[in-house]
Amino acid sequence: MKHPFSRLFGFGEKDVTDFEEEKDVKEEILHIPVDEIVPNPFQPRTVFSEDKIDELAQTIRTHGIIQPIVVRKTDERYEIIAGERRWRAVKKLGWMEIPAIVKNYNDKETASIALIENLQREELSAIEEAVAYAKLIELHQLTQEALAQRLGKGQSTIANKLRLLKLPKEVQEALLNKSITERHARALIPLKDHELQIKLLNEIIEKQLNVKQTEDRVVKMLDQKEEKQKPKRKAFSRDTRIALNTIRKSLTMVAETGVKIDSKEEEFENYIQLTIKIPK
Repeated sequence: MKHPFSRLFGFGEKDVTDFEEEKDVKEEILHIPVDEIVPNPFQPRTVFSEDKIDELAQTIRTHGIIQPIVVRKTDERYEIIAGERRWRAVKKLGWMEIPAIVKNYNDKETASIALIENLQREELSAIEEAVAYAKLIELHQLTQEALAQRLGKGQSTIANKLRLLKLPKEVQEALLNKSITERHARALIPLKDHELQIKLLNEIIEKQLNVKQTEDRVVKMLDQKEEKQKPKRKAFSRDTRIALNTIRKSLTMVAETGVKIDSKEEEFENYIQLTIKIPK
């Protein structure tokens, strides 16, 4: 059965297997030593729940592996394309071998399949999902809009996820570890300044701020930042004020005689410039 994304991402009829739904697997199933298998470097998932792996291990112990993992041959080892959680569970059980199907994929195909397969499971964190989108865009030279169309998602969904990758590493790790929610992280984006974002991140975690409280703090911090950036008006000395008032009075007196005077005052850092135009 052809994977639903094979046409959309330019694979041939046999390039992608629907790993979870295809039941009549005709490829040869080999029993490969667990120690000869390594994880997929293109795997978007960076955090594996040990509790979930333990649960899967118990299920495999009871029922065995219903669906073999998919790997490709690289030098003297096999690299996982799909099924890393099953492989990790089998390692926990201490099994020596695991059933697997060997595919002949290049790096681009391997990366694309791993990314798409994980995205369709909808178990990735927001950061892992964002990284997966970014890698697919890079691999296939796509725009955000084109990727959204191929994945059947809204462009705003893709854009909002990708914006998370502009946040500092500390915020991304907090999101990855579920110390904050995606909405918390997105609320930090308008601050732009990494130091301010990290400062507020610590405040969110320490004070357990909800999203609304976080958004209110962002508004307050932006107002404070804008206030600091406003140029401060330099105070005039007494002599300067007297000089300015004298000139202004003089101009008023001249104007009262009927002479149309064009005057302009400009304030600079260290001086005040007066331009006076008197018609001939």
